[in-house]
Order: sequence, then structure tokens, then C-alpha cells
Amino acid sequence: QVQLVESGGGLVQAGGSLRLSCAASGRTFSSYPMAWFRQAPGKERDFVAAISWGGGATDYADSVKGRFTISRDNAKNTVYLRMNSLKPEDTAVYYCARKKTTGWGSRNLYEFDYWGQGTQVTVSS
Repeated sequence: QVQLVESGGGLVQAGGSLRLSCAASGRTFSSYPMAWFRQAPGKERDFVAAISWGGGATDYADSVKGRFTISRDNAKNTVYLRMNSLKPEDTAVYYCARKKTTGWGSRNLYEFDYWGQGTQVTVSS
């Protein structure tokens, strides 16, 4: 069983920064790609960023490219999302997720099987 616990959300002014963390239990963390998704009120859960098992490959939604950075520390079983130049439209609950398989290259939330409880990010204008 894998458990994912996000932290680091909060209230920030537009233009500010936050770093989200996702701590994972289980010995297989380092074998799987990880991703961040977000869901704003009344909207679908959207892909934000993903990172390969070793951290050598990353993928970003166009809306966050150049502002957000995903990284991971397999020794600490943790994945991070550094968010800079935050905008009010970044306001959402942010979720980390583990991919079902070890293969790389998906933004489809149905290909991720373990999810955290989410952390709220609110960006004020």
C-alpha cells in the first residue's frame, strides 16, 4: 500500500512563490513516475507536471511552464513542486499522484492510481 501526503499549500499574493511537498510511503517510490494535478472549484482535475522515476525527464502543462518546477528526492521518498510567479488562476487544490506503471509519458489522471489528500493553494490578486 502506498500513501501520499501533500504539504506546503497556503495563501500567497500574486507574484509570490510556494513549494509543495509530497511524502510517500512504500519502498517502490523510486520506481514510478510521479505527477502533480490540480482542481479548482467546479472544474475538472487537470495535469500540472510530471517527473520520471529517476528525475531525468519532466513534463509541464503549458499554463505553468517556465513558472513551476517539479523535482524529486528518492532517498527521502518525496516529490516537490516549486511554484513561482503565482497567478490567481493557479488557485486550486493540488494533488500528487503515483503512476500505475513504471513507463514514462502520460498526463492522463486515470493512469495514476495512488493520490494524496490534496493541499489548498490560494493566490490573491
